Amino acid sequence: EIGKIHNGPKVFQLYVWKDRELVKEVIAKAREGGFNALALTVDFTWYGNRERDIRNEFTIPPKYTPKQVIEAIKKPAWTYDFLSHDAYTYACINTDVPADSLAAFVNSQIRPEFDWKDAEWLLGEWNGPAAVKGVVRPDDAVKAVETGFSTMWISNHGARQLETSPATIDVLPSIREAVGPDVEIILDGGVQRGTDIAKALALGADSVGVGKPYLYGLAAGGTEGVIKALEILKVELDRAMGLLGTGTVDDLKKRGPGLIKRRPGSARDYPDRYAYERGYGGGVI
Repeated sequence: EIGKIHNGPKVFQLYVWKDRELVKEVIAKAREGGFNALALTVDFTWYGNRERDIRNEFTIPPKYTPKQVIEAIKKPAWTYDFLSHDAYTYACINTDVPADSLAAFVNSQIRPEFDWKDAEWLLGEWNGPAAVKGVVRPDDAVKAVETGFSTMWISNHGARQLETSPATIDVLPSIREAVGPDVEIILDGGVQRGTDIAKALALGADSVGVGKPYLYGLAAGGTEGVIKALEILKVELDRAMGLLGTGTVDDLKKRGPGLIKRRPGSARDYPDRYAYERGYGGGVI
């Protein structure tokens, strides 16, 4: 469906799965749908501890607890919309099975032992531009390039996987240095303002991925809300570049390191007085 309504570049995100026949099937559907590139997400080979989900009693498949029933009653419009529409499905796997049931199957497919040999097999099956999503170390980035990935996608999965994982903006310069100037780099994680985009470009990224901004726009205003969110980011980026005296993205990337200053850590960076000793927090860009 996406391939029919969008003629521009499309990236298909794939997780590390055990069943190679399923992977082949999904890749074939992506290719038939006109997707130009593949993004292999490698930082989800184990389950993160989603404490917010635990507090909210969110599970897949869902368990309808008294708390959730009460919340549903308090939001009648959302509940009516949910109950009156067809169940969500995973179009790339099986459109006949509800998403909440398929999710358990997808979770069972996660493969912790996935290694570089498996990545080589996947690239051979795809035979096209491919990004590895979840890179946070320079040596892994170099290995990914050697394996055949054309793009490094620096991501820590929204910091929802490994506790105290490094901020992506902190590891970006070292990864750019390791892979050189010609390898494409995408950065995500905390990009919510145009100034965040400017910082990423200045420190070596070619582009950024955003999550919350477009989701906020979608929730608030549907398609028009998404367009508005992207327009806000563009205006903020243009303003930041103008005030920095960089007329083009190439100029920003060329002069970027000299424009970025890191302030030392302050009390507001840490949740308590002993946080620094525990390795929590740090300077803010």
